[in-house]
Amino acid sequence: MTANCSSSTACPTNSSEEQLPGILDEHGNLELAFTVVSVLMVGLITFSLGCSVDVRKLCFHIRRPWGIAVGLLCQFGLMPLTAYLLAISFSLKSVHAIAVLIMGCCPGGTISNIFTFWVDGDMDLSISMTACSTVAALGMMPLCLYVYSRSWSLEQDLTIPYQNIGITLVFLTIPVAFGVYVNYRWPKQSTIILKIGAIVGGALLVVAAVTGVVLSKGIWNSDFTLLIISFIFPLIGHLAGFLLALLTRQSWQRCRTISLETGAQNIQMCVTMLQLSFTDEQLIQMFHFPLAYGLFQLVYGFLIITVYQTYKRRLRSRHGNKSPGCATERCHESKTTFPKESSAFLEENEETTATAGPLEAVGLHRAMEPIVTSRDSLA
Repeated sequence: MTANCSSSTACPTNSSEEQLPGILDEHGNLELAFTVVSVLMVGLITFSLGCSVDVRKLCFHIRRPWGIAVGLLCQFGLMPLTAYLLAISFSLKSVHAIAVLIMGCCPGGTISNIFTFWVDGDMDLSISMTACSTVAALGMMPLCLYVYSRSWSLEQDLTIPYQNIGITLVFLTIPVAFGVYVNYRWPKQSTIILKIGAIVGGALLVVAAVTGVVLSKGIWNSDFTLLIISFIFPLIGHLAGFLLALLTRQSWQRCRTISLETGAQNIQMCVTMLQLSFTDEQLIQMFHFPLAYGLFQLVYGFLIITVYQTYKRRLRSRHGNKSPGCATERCHESKTTFPKESSAFLEENEETTATAGPLEAVGLHRAMEPIVTSRDSLA
């Protein structure tokens, strides 16, 4: 695919051809580092978070996929439309506009699962959404790109990374399946694995952020307009996903989950598609955008987790100060159940307990006790 930038004297392709080998080598090292970190992160996180998945809740989401449907609407409805509007609003060149569109059409990334865990989201819905959006990307990515890319003149067809999509799906489903099996057979051990996986996953996210900052110094020298878009795009995704979930009367827990799933895109898939579809000269102009988007989505994820955990701790301390002279057991019960009693924003699993029968609701509540306990101990 050849973009039309020959008429622009400021085009990097016309002014920096001598620096091309060095820049591509830097990109290759950056890609290798992110690939290694991503593989480790995906394997450890998905297995450990799979230990938090309850089979009955997962079947509930499959039988009544209302939350998954809202998430897919956000992923392949709101995000591609947002990417298109941003590209039009900022009058981007063809290569830059296509890079933004590809990012908007990518499925959700696994990084959203660890974010969802730390904000007490619906892990069953989060993993279901990630898996379903990856499968749906096989058809929705080419469809969305065909619809929205017609505003720019393209001389070649975009190459959809079907192999990368399949690898992502395998790396997601197999570790999760093992985690679900461990949770079913050894629930006590799965709680320990969940704690370790959450800590290791958080550490790997920090490593990924530091690695990106150190190795991608050229990001800050790239097109300033692309930096602005990479800054506001994930934020728009988080807000739009939360509002749409709220408008469709999803619970607060599902709203948090859908919001994080919408804003967190699969960066590796976007990078792979750019490499398959464009020449080396064109990659120089667009390669920094997905890396900047990835860094900013990490920053937003950390901020959301920090705000939520701070809010949760304040509610815990406030609830504990209301009854300083209570018995030890009562105080312990009130502290462990404070999210449901103190604020509707922290409520968990209300759809399942409301729609299920009395016996099934009790079983689901008992199944979730180890997970809730582990989250409070981590917090």
